[in-house]
Amino acid sequence: MQIRSKNILTVLLMLLGSALYAQVTTSVFGRVEDELGEPLIGASVFLEGTLLGAQTDFEGRYEIVDVPPGSYNLVASYLGFKSQTKFNIIIRSKGTPAYTFILEATSEQLEEVVVSNENVISRPRETPLSTQTLSAVEIATYPGSNNDVVQVAQTLPGVSPSIGGFRNDLIIRGGAPNETVYYLDGMEIPNINHFSTQGSAGGPVGMINVSFIENVTLSTSAFNARYDNPLSGALQFQQRRGNSRNFAGNFRVSASEAALTLEGPLFKKDGETSKTTFLASVRRSYLQFLFQVIGLPFRPDYWDYQFKVDHELDEYNTITLMGLGSIDDFTASPPDEFDPEQQAQLEQAPFIEQRTNTIGVSWRNRFKSGKGYMLTTLSNNTLVNNFTRYENPVDETGVLFNNDATESETKLRYELTQFFGEWKVSSGANVQYSDYSNATIDIVNNAAFITEIDFAKYGLFANLTRSFLDETLDLSFGFRMDDDTFTTRESLLSTFSPRVSASYEFSQDWRVNASMGRYYKIPPYTILGFRNNEGALINQDADYTRSDHFVLGLQHYFSPASSISLEGFYKRYSDYPVSVRDRVSLANKGGGFEVLGSEPIETIGKGRSYGAELLFQQKLSNNFYGIFSYTWFYSEFTGFDAERYLPSVWDSRHLISFVGGYKFGRNWEFSARYRFAGRTPFVPADLEATLENYPEVILDYSRLGEEKLDIFSQLDVRLDKKWNFRNFAFDVFIEFQNVLSQDIPSPPEYGLNRDITGAIIEPRSLVEIPPGEGQFIPSLGIVIDF
Repeated sequence: MQIRSKNILTVLLMLLGSALYAQVTTSVFGRVEDELGEPLIGASVFLEGTLLGAQTDFEGRYEIVDVPPGSYNLVASYLGFKSQTKFNIIIRSKGTPAYTFILEATSEQLEEVVVSNENVISRPRETPLSTQTLSAVEIATYPGSNNDVVQVAQTLPGVSPSIGGFRNDLIIRGGAPNETVYYLDGMEIPNINHFSTQGSAGGPVGMINVSFIENVTLSTSAFNARYDNPLSGALQFQQRRGNSRNFAGNFRVSASEAALTLEGPLFKKDGETSKTTFLASVRRSYLQFLFQVIGLPFRPDYWDYQFKVDHELDEYNTITLMGLGSIDDFTASPPDEFDPEQQAQLEQAPFIEQRTNTIGVSWRNRFKSGKGYMLTTLSNNTLVNNFTRYENPVDETGVLFNNDATESETKLRYELTQFFGEWKVSSGANVQYSDYSNATIDIVNNAAFITEIDFAKYGLFANLTRSFLDETLDLSFGFRMDDDTFTTRESLLSTFSPRVSASYEFSQDWRVNASMGRYYKIPPYTILGFRNNEGALINQDADYTRSDHFVLGLQHYFSPASSISLEGFYKRYSDYPVSVRDRVSLANKGGGFEVLGSEPIETIGKGRSYGAELLFQQKLSNNFYGIFSYTWFYSEFTGFDAERYLPSVWDSRHLISFVGGYKFGRNWEFSARYRFAGRTPFVPADLEATLENYPEVILDYSRLGEEKLDIFSQLDVRLDKKWNFRNFAFDVFIEFQNVLSQDIPSPPEYGLNRDITGAIIEPRSLVEIPPGEGQFIPSLGIVIDF
């Protein structure tokens, strides 16, 4: 009887194993349309290297069935249009998103059109230089990024790692962290990081959920005229639509957080695809519990949420509602046993309570004439930031600095795109109402004020693009102008910012690209709303910061999936804010936990950043993909002496980045990321002033450039394994950060001299805290799609 029971159990296990590991097939579906959103009927869509494919129906929709799960390149082609490839898509048994293709018409005669993947690694004609686009799959599998979209962007060409390597500051080609703007489906998002630096943009953790993303595009020297306020970069997030057929979702657990995402149709009828879809997610950090277990004094605690609802009113009109927000609390707690490093960190750590929310609605109207479309977006974003440093952080007493601020912006943006023959004309306008209030106590600088300001800001833009000489020459001309009702600027013409770009294919697979442009940025609210102790708005006459960009590049295509490019760039700044207190450009601030700009300034600074950048890119081909870049540059800014250029704190001179991966059989994938930055200047501490004001650390900006950090060098690797079952897909990944255990460079830290029990030794003095050694950090993540 016992033997028979064992046999039955063996048979059941074999049947269960057979059911789990039996070949599961699925489908991939989506839509093919032109630049206007008109469906392309009869377009061919196929999986490269297979016999699997389909054609689009009368609504431009396609579905490829009986597809074994795995990684593929998905190709769409249509007579009279340039074919397009979506590289490295992952088709799962559950959770595969819809893939939409937007094909660009060609001016060639139909009888001469040959369907091919020629020049598939392309860039927008308006910004043919310094632009990189990453898909959601590329972002989700980046090693060491923990599915953080902004951390992934830090690996792109020309982007420096933050000091210490743990923040999401986008430091682009020697510019400051607050010189980049962020847009989500055309809606501006001022804050995309948890615990963000007010007046700047960086923080330790990004808020954007990778499950929402279709692609991310970073422009580092040539920006479309529709974007206001960029000086160094524009990061654009394109969200996908929710599943219009079935309810689906995923649950993700990683080393620091857990996230749940749901999507599906609303008001769906049987047998039809819904015209209304939703995407919604919530994410919760548990870093605070991990830090408590391992004895660290920090307690970062955050939630975030994101949603998107799309509704097709008819074939010409679509309404989209979207939102993003966070709840952040950063506190500190004393360690159980005295440790000099942790004690100094505890004493100097800020307490941050932060709330952010961005919500918007957009209306896209495709003209029935087939000559263009328009996009109107109404949005509001709010930041509530309470930032405090205490003399006694354990008991939270003795306020040394407190910034209790609220920023609110309501924005209306209108964009019109029209086609007149072979000319593409884009134009539009934006207007916003800004409301800012702040109560500040600054004991060290003997400052205290309460401020409240509100004003309107407005701007307009236009851009003209056309291809010539059988599409071998692309030309684009544009401009924008901005003004406001608060600062003392004369008119819109005072910020007239022209830009021009050209791209010429002078030989097969060779292109030369060039662009010139002028860009303006209004000072942050922390500068505009600052008051002296008499209550006067002493920064109201601040000028907009100006940046002029000149870029020249050469690009060569080795194959449809690989290319190499070399670019030279020069950025020239003027009217940059300079700190009256520290007599240094504010370009050297904003990369830490601080409040940037809450001080007297003069907009008299100059700056320049120039260098060259080499980039090789290989999209998925023969199971391999990768991006390698090397950037050599100088970054220099002036203070009150307009003729004396000093190296900035971002002037590392050399940047190297590599990200690549190889896909093995049976859904195994190995990937690696390497980052290198040369020796970077830092601002030494003024030890005498720091001892007098401790725990405030006072920096001696007069010594900027005298000392440099060691090189930054970090290798991260990741191993993924995916399983596909009938009702869910399962992905397990193991990440190993800092595999080489390299020391992470950071400026010297100081704390009060204490005995082994932690008691302060009198008379008080400062001692340098020995730096910690570089740590090899393993982590595990799980993603379940259902």
